[in-house]
Amino acid sequence: MSEPEVLLRSFELTRRWGGLVALNKVSLELERRSVHAVIGPNGAGKSTLINILSGEIEPSSGRIELLGQDATKWAQPRRARAGLGRSYQRNTIYPSFSVFENCRLAAQMRLPRPWAFWQDAQRCTVSATAAREAAARAGLAGMLERTAGLLSHGQKRQLEIAMCLATNPVVLLLDEPLAGMGAEETERMLALLAELKQRHAILLVEHDMDAVFRIAERITVMVNGAVIASGSPDFVRNNAAVRLAYLGEPDDGQ
Repeated sequence: MSEPEVLLRSFELTRRWGGLVALNKVSLELERRSVHAVIGPNGAGKSTLINILSGEIEPSSGRIELLGQDATKWAQPRRARAGLGRSYQRNTIYPSFSVFENCRLAAQMRLPRPWAFWQDAQRCTVSATAAREAAARAGLAGMLERTAGLLSHGQKRQLEIAMCLATNPVVLLLDEPLAGMGAEETERMLALLAELKQRHAILLVEHDMDAVFRIAERITVMVNGAVIASGSPDFVRNNAAVRLAYLGEPDDGQ
């Protein structure tokens, strides 16, 4: 059996803000065709981790490898061009634009064509094709002309993922994509994540524990900026430190 294809690695990532250690020697691996969830209470360091991996924040120490290359010093645009995409906790769509225009603008950022200055950007067939394909993969093929601001909450989250897909990523960093969703919207998003993981490596930061244990192959648990457990869902579910520090359940042996 061949070794898993690791697309993103972090080695002992640490971030200090003065005397505060927001992230303390966090190491993890993201493999293609899998979902790696990161969970933990508020203030655990999850957002700091995803911001460092995406290039929005520099680590104080540690190293990041993207597709086998040292990307620790790469700026966010270079990581995006190399195949790293992310979504945010809050919607970052253009509400007055159509679904198609949102996706097309995202595709153009990935595929700039400065040499074609004479061509109307709206007539760029490459970005238009990428936009339609991304919308279709995210389940929005029938909503291309709908105004983004009029979508339901769940559809807006789908659009954010479609915009991410329009940049042609191989690694997806998804920050709480299920936040605020009802049961039906959650089921649609989980089905989308199951489809996406067939081609991508996915890092999922999420508070919905039922969803996490259903979709993730691996779960990393963080508390106070540090990893206290990492492994399969069964390993994490039965880990005494996790039950005590995160799930609030005492160790049965105590």
